[in-house]
Amino acid sequence: MAHRVPSTARCPAAGGFFVAGTSQASAPVDAHRLRSIYLDLVGRPPFRSERDRWLAADFRDLVDELIASDAFWSNWLDEQLYYFLLVDNFRPTTDSIVSMPSDLRSRKVGVREALHRIALSSAFERRNPGPDTYVTVVMEQLLGATVQKRPRELEIGKRIYDGARGNFLGQTGSSQADIVRFAIEDRQALRHFLGREYERLLRSEPTTRDLSGWVRALEDDRLAYASLVRGWILSPAYGERLASTRSISNRAFVRMLFVDLTDALPDAGDERRLQIALDGLADAGPLRSVIARLLIDSGKVALPERDAIADPTQWVRELFERFLGRSPSEEELTTFVSAFHDPACKPATVVYAIVSHPEYQTW
Repeated sequence: MAHRVPSTARCPAAGGFFVAGTSQASAPVDAHRLRSIYLDLVGRPPFRSERDRWLAADFRDLVDELIASDAFWSNWLDEQLYYFLLVDNFRPTTDSIVSMPSDLRSRKVGVREALHRIALSSAFERRNPGPDTYVTVVMEQLLGATVQKRPRELEIGKRIYDGARGNFLGQTGSSQADIVRFAIEDRQALRHFLGREYERLLRSEPTTRDLSGWVRALEDDRLAYASLVRGWILSPAYGERLASTRSISNRAFVRMLFVDLTDALPDAGDERRLQIALDGLADAGPLRSVIARLLIDSGKVALPERDAIADPTQWVRELFERFLGRSPSEEELTTFVSAFHDPACKPATVVYAIVSHPEYQTW
């Protein structure tokens, strides 16, 4: 089926286009904003019931509900574990890690304590065996430090790892636990964490002044992270993020495809197998299209019968809004509706044409 789905250089908003520098706080929820905020905050598109509930609703209410959800904190934990490469056999399974999303949501712990738990886990030690690797990773991933520029700190940390006493990051200790604690307590760890989190969600670097203010806020209130994220999302900077696109990770793609087509998350085993298969390829695009075709043909995707689609034009519009977060152009609408009227064209063909297109693999 020949079609063109151009990249969205500007993102449609109610009554026009997003203007860089405008706040998102008062903007109603449209298809693009809804899809983006779910992918950004919970790592998947909205379920159908969530779409029905939130389209045209108040954006602030949606943001508040998502940030207060288990799904937000589960996604946050996944992002941190991927950052530390604690995946597959290295993923921590202890109660303190498994309960972390619930503990964060209920405000029993803050993000600093959560990072401390992760870095103290046996999985972190197994992933980074030996004094040189362990201390290097602590310095690089917790502090954002360039180890080559701090060789003395590295050597002291290695001796402490082996049980000798030493002064690391301005504090005296003699164990692996001390190394982690000193790093977590270092102000640079907060700067590095908040900087990478802002870049993950907003796709831009924060100013030095803003970053310093966020560090102070988290030092003053260990539970301030959720409020900081809320401020980022409701700021003008998120409007600029909505006007950008980037490739979606294989992990997020699998979840996105299943939610879009089956209105449910994939089984954990299926998700991992598909992700491993995609991660093993330099160009995962062709296999992503194959996975989409297999899922559509699996019988798990509820598609209307051709004769039950009374208004093909509206149906195509809804597919674009649901799967791409935008309305089709007139040219796209004409092309898809014309193809649909071909007796040989099935609803599955139209759906596959959209979810196999390169634009679907971005958000």
